[in-house]
Amino acid sequence: MDNELRADISQWLLEVGVNSQPSDGVATSILLFASLVIATIAYYITKKVFVKAVNAVIRKSTVTWDDIFMRYGVLEKLALLVPAIILDLLVPIVLTHQELLGVILDRGLSVMVVIFIIRACYAGLDAVNEIADVKLISRRLPVKSFVQLTKLFLFFIGAIISVSVLAEQSPVYFLSGLGVATGLVMLVFRDTILGFVAGIQLAANRMVSKGDWIQMDKYGADGAVDEVSLNTVKVRNWDNTITMIPAYALVSDAFKNWRGMSEKGGRRIKRSINIDVNSIHFLSDDEVTRLSKVNYLKDYFPKIISEITHSNEQVSDFDMPVNGRRMTNIGTFRAYLEAYLKNNNKLHTDMTLMVRQLAPTTQGLPIELYVFTNDTRWAFYEGIQADIFDHVFAILPEFGLKAFQNPTGNDIRSIKSGPEVH
Repeated sequence: MDNELRADISQWLLEVGVNSQPSDGVATSILLFASLVIATIAYYITKKVFVKAVNAVIRKSTVTWDDIFMRYGVLEKLALLVPAIILDLLVPIVLTHQELLGVILDRGLSVMVVIFIIRACYAGLDAVNEIADVKLISRRLPVKSFVQLTKLFLFFIGAIISVSVLAEQSPVYFLSGLGVATGLVMLVFRDTILGFVAGIQLAANRMVSKGDWIQMDKYGADGAVDEVSLNTVKVRNWDNTITMIPAYALVSDAFKNWRGMSEKGGRRIKRSINIDVNSIHFLSDDEVTRLSKVNYLKDYFPKIISEITHSNEQVSDFDMPVNGRRMTNIGTFRAYLEAYLKNNNKLHTDMTLMVRQLAPTTQGLPIELYVFTNDTRWAFYEGIQADIFDHVFAILPEFGLKAFQNPTGNDIRSIKSGPEVH
């Protein structure tokens, strides 16, 4: 096609009286200069008229994605193709009698056209990547991985075409030679190939996306995903350090993704308080009377008293504590906590909410709170959790309970300072 176009240009030059194949250096220089002038004028018109007009339309448009293409200068880079193509067509015609120089410039300009095309494609791909970030598409798909892979593919295509132009060989000739070097390619681009395959799996299964909070102890990662690229996943840890994880490691190794917590809008509190078993006892009548005034227990006491009374009707010797059912301070405490948590407007009542008793240990009897906060932000979550347990520790004495605590220096000193035994 280029040869036919050049022949048409040569014929047109002859018709207007210009010798397109001059033999003297002066005429050749004049035509070369004229070719440069034509290419410069064409570039100026393209950039200052066409590109400027399109950019003006983009600025007035209501959509935002075209502004991103304008910011990356895609049209400006495409405009460089105009003078390059013009020179690629005219220079070989002018330098017909300077064969060596003509061949060198012809091939150099052809390679330059290929470079300008790939450069414009790169700018377009960068713009697509930013659009995906703005539209939050990159949260669902690893767009940057595909952009990088496309760039790599274009680089190889451009390199093969450029080499084939310089060597005057068909690109198929060089592509067939790649089969011999497949083993070397696999070795050199092992991480890239593994990363690409892993990227497809990550995208298909939605395992990790930009903005997710992931935890991978093997690599010391615990933070938000900043970037999912072709080879690596960039994680900004909560201490603002950066951890780079190989993409294929997320497929082959185990990691924790907290995205489900954010999507559901509830973050779990699972913490227990150890009760000193020596402080557990049956409630006396005075304690029942006093605790009946607690707002969260006003519905509990009538119900439980009625239930216990009905259960103890058949008990003969109720004076013995082991006979029949009685209310305990630990059971009443659990009932209070459950009512207190259900009335806390910072907790999810439609998610799991329970107060459970765990197996006793040498550190006492654990009473565990298992609830979900309705604010998943870290600082707010910690504040809600702290407020709940501040309250729990403070009300223990109201139920005659004590939190278990290993003996401290003050305990030992109080023993030593006690009265002497004679």
